[in-house]
This record gives sequence, structure tokens and C-alpha cells, in this order.
Amino acid sequence: MLQVRIHGRGGQGVVTAAELLSVAAFEEGRHAQAFPSFGSERTGAPVVAFCRIDTREIRLREPIVEPDVLIVQDPTLLHQVDVFQGLRREGYVLINSRRGFDELGLGDVARRFRRERLVTVPATEIALRHLGRPLPGAVLLGGFAALSGLVTLAGVVDAIGHRFEGRVAAGNVAAATEAFDFVGRELQALADVQAD
Repeated sequence: MLQVRIHGRGGQGVVTAAELLSVAAFEEGRHAQAFPSFGSERTGAPVVAFCRIDTREIRLREPIVEPDVLIVQDPTLLHQVDVFQGLRREGYVLINSRRGFDELGLGDVARRFRRERLVTVPATEIALRHLGRPLPGAVLLGGFAALSGLVTLAGVVDAIGHRFEGRVAAGNVAAATEAFDFVGRELQALADVQAD
């Protein structure tokens, strides 16, 4: 079972991102569930959402404490909340930032996990360009598809089409596609460096 934990702030579409990821997995023939963990938080307060994906029916309902995947929509949370708590050693990490792990003060974290599974992507910038709003959720899902291969870009695009329509859908698809390409280039550059 693949377990994904998404961290962000209220109003950034954290819950929507988890739902989109579950729909993408479902569209690809797998079982999936998505649910948030929040109380009476307001816009800007830390929010966590979860997504589970499996080939079999999922009966678990509790929050994810040992994620295989960590997606951080707001980098200001990195030193406020222990977002890396419980992350499995082989886990994937995708952070919304133009800065790298060392620049974010996460050099120690980067050394504990597989470098080719740790990527930052300027999701807010991409979202602003395509949507005119700082909503990084769909952008990060496009990046996650490239990073992991655990869902496809086509699945993410289908999920966006189920949730949105018109210009909003088109903007989210363009943003997710740009993030997919961005992460693909980052991974290729890393592979080239490792090959030298």
C-alpha cells in the first residue's frame, strides 16, 4: 500500500490535492482513499491531508504516521512542523520551493534519504503563471507523477478534468504538465551528475 501525506496551509488546496491524487489512482484501476486531518483551523493554519493507494480494498481509516510519500505545499512549515516524522527510508519527498534542500536548511534530511527521490519544484510560481492564483496542489501532483511514476500524468490530468472545468481545468492541466516536465529535467540532471 502506498501512503501519502500532504502538508500545507488552509486555503492552499491541500485536501483537494489529496482527493485529486486518489481520483488519479482510481482512474488507473487502483483502490484509493483521501481524507483530511484538521479541526477548526482557519485560512493559513497548518493542514494535513492523507491519501492511500493500493491494488486491494483499503480498510484502514487512521491518519498516516509512516508515509511513503511526503508532499509539502508550503515550505514555511519545514521548520515549524515535523513534516518528516515517520517518513520511510525509501520515501519520496516533493517540496514546493525554488530552493534546494541545502538552501532550505534540510541538508541533514537529504543525506538520510535517497537523493533521487527528493525534489523541489516552484509550484506556486507555476500555479500563478497558469492559474493566476497561488494554488500549488495540482502542480505538485504533476511533479509527483514525474518523481515517482506511481501515478501517471494522464491520471492526474483525468482527475483534474473530473474536478474542474473550462479555464480552471485547462490552467491546472498546463501547470501540472509544466511541473511534470520540470521534475523530469531535474531528475535527468541529477542522473547525469551521478553518472560522471
